[in-house]
Amino acid sequence: MALKATIFKATLNIADMDRHYYGDHHLTIARHPSETDERMMIRLLAFILNASESLEFTKGISTDDEPDLWQKSLSDEIELWIELGLPDESRLRKACNRADKVILYTYGGRAVPLWWEKHQGKLTRFDNLTIIDLPTDDTESLATLAERGMNLQCTVQDGTVNIGNDDTLVSVTPEPLYPE
Repeated sequence: MALKATIFKATLNIADMDRHYYGDHHLTIARHPSETDERMMIRLLAFILNASESLEFTKGISTDDEPDLWQKSLSDEIELWIELGLPDESRLRKACNRADKVILYTYGGRAVPLWWEKHQGKLTRFDNLTIIDLPTDDTESLATLAERGMNLQCTVQDGTVNIGNDDTLVSVTPEPLYPE
């Protein structure tokens, strides 16, 4: 018998001073049985950093032809494709050909520079690709906020994201990898 996804509910109050975006979002997040709290919270972080009324989670981990998050136009063109982790170059090439803009949030500590060294030559030819690394200490701290019901205050200012609930505040400072 296959394991089912665990459902999480998140209420986000986002104040993004860098993009001048302010909004409340009530999200339902399905965490795949193979997904960790850390990865799920990185998906939530990616949502916070790119929040809009049309940004949405996809089927994610369980599908090969969809990103973790995307934003589509009213005519169903993919405006923004968001990936997480250290995907194969062919997956990012396909994403760059299908979407106006692609953002990859890498995480995984020492594996990131090795992955980047291997794929840099092929990936730097894409003008619509942005790669942002998330420090391991930050993403591990972020995982401590994971609860089945989350009410999070999120502030983005000067490139730093502060996410907190009633008890804990976590700061994440994404580091641009490409373009630098």
